[in-house]
Amino acid sequence: MSQKKRILLIEDEEDIAALIKLQAELSGFKLHVEVDGINGFRAVEREKPDLVLLDIMLPGQNGYDVCRKIKSTPELKSIPVIILTAKDEELDILLGLELGADDYILKPFSPKVLMSRIRAVLRRGKETEKAPKTLTFGEFTLEVDRYLLRKKDKVITITLSEFGILKRLLLNRGKVLTRNQLLDDIHNDDSFVVDRNIDVHIAALRRKLGPNFKWIDTVRGVGYRFKGDANETYDDEDESYEFDELEEALV
Repeated sequence: MSQKKRILLIEDEEDIAALIKLQAELSGFKLHVEVDGINGFRAVEREKPDLVLLDIMLPGQNGYDVCRKIKSTPELKSIPVIILTAKDEELDILLGLELGADDYILKPFSPKVLMSRIRAVLRRGKETEKAPKTLTFGEFTLEVDRYLLRKKDKVITITLSEFGILKRLLLNRGKVLTRNQLLDDIHNDDSFVVDRNIDVHIAALRRKLGPNFKWIDTVRGVGYRFKGDANETYDDEDESYEFDELEEALV
């Protein structure tokens, strides 16, 4: 029998903490709660949990400072952090990610969706240990730690979901990934996410990366593959799959 994953929740709102704790235990996790930033960080140092759920608006020390301390401490920096926040401004979200947070979820949220995001982050953590800091393809470079995509010296603006999907595809070059596998990389704060969202994000990536971008193949009825070389062809590829329709919807 495998040992339960240990989660530390740093949250000062008692009702939210109780709800998360109940759902975590039902989902097979062991969860401990701290109610302020100072004692929360001490608990991270003491317990070294498998994952930290971190509220931003905390007494004693705010969540941004706690996240910064975790990610700047060598023996703690590999612990995944998910930010729980009522702040929905993009700059607030990006600040948390820049400080090293692995994911975010906006309040109010579904406890079941939160558990799904926790499992996704824990899975990605295993991949990240081996992942390179930069991923290159053709004239493009994906800077993993900085959440940046460049074409030569030009930065290309993509969403966090598009970044996550592109990174996952690049880490699995030549392998077909299903839409459900790629759903882990969508940052969507709705409680209902369907696999067709992936098609929209892929179409947006193709549009942003240019008309001659041919690195991503659509495998009909299955998902997507990132080529080892832009000129490679596969018998099962079908790049035309609903792409025109999605392009029109995005314009």
